[in-house]
Amino acid sequence: VAMPGTVRVAMRVAVRSLCLAALLGALGAGGTELTLELPDSAQRCFHQELESGIKFTLDYQVISGGHYDVDCYVEDPNGKTIYQETKKQYDSFSHHSEVKGVYTFCFSNEFSTFSHKIVYFDFQVGDEPPILPDMNNRVTALTQMESACVTIHEMLNAVIDSQTHYRLREAQDRSRAEELNGRVSYWSVGETLILFVVSIGQVMLLKSFFTEKRPSSGGAGT
Repeated sequence: VAMPGTVRVAMRVAVRSLCLAALLGALGAGGTELTLELPDSAQRCFHQELESGIKFTLDYQVISGGHYDVDCYVEDPNGKTIYQETKKQYDSFSHHSEVKGVYTFCFSNEFSTFSHKIVYFDFQVGDEPPILPDMNNRVTALTQMESACVTIHEMLNAVIDSQTHYRLREAQDRSRAEELNGRVSYWSVGETLILFVVSIGQVMLLKSFFTEKRPSSGGAGT
């Protein structure tokens, strides 16, 4: 007969193993994350081959540049536009592919003539696989340990999403702060130059007031 302490240790090991599997499943979910630079009057497109009936999700956000907006559209293999938005700061789009082929999604900055943009996007394909084997085909209820691991897995996904959100917000705020700092620096340099010019002008003006003007020599006396 196993001792109570040994049972507790074995259960802790099992819980840690299942929770580690949940953590690896949360961190190893399929998808593509990319941060790209989008020059002014430019467009960047990406392509992904999908089977029919596959769910895909596109999340994007402009991190820096201009008014933090960008045009985005998604086309199916037949050239049909299934998503299109103009001058969006951020958005999320989910869709189930209806036909098999190469899907195209593009980010456009063609409406801007001088502002470079930095855009982050996350492209997820398919549903996340279950963290437990045969979880979708089970006819019995989950045990308390399995339910706890599923809950931990969902919480880890929420933590990852929150970390991504706050990381993007921090990058956006840092970009705005650097832009504001640059404007303040240019304004300070401009004020310094203006004060320097005004000071020289005042010195020259005061000097002209106190400069003795010698009378010009007249013609020879008779």
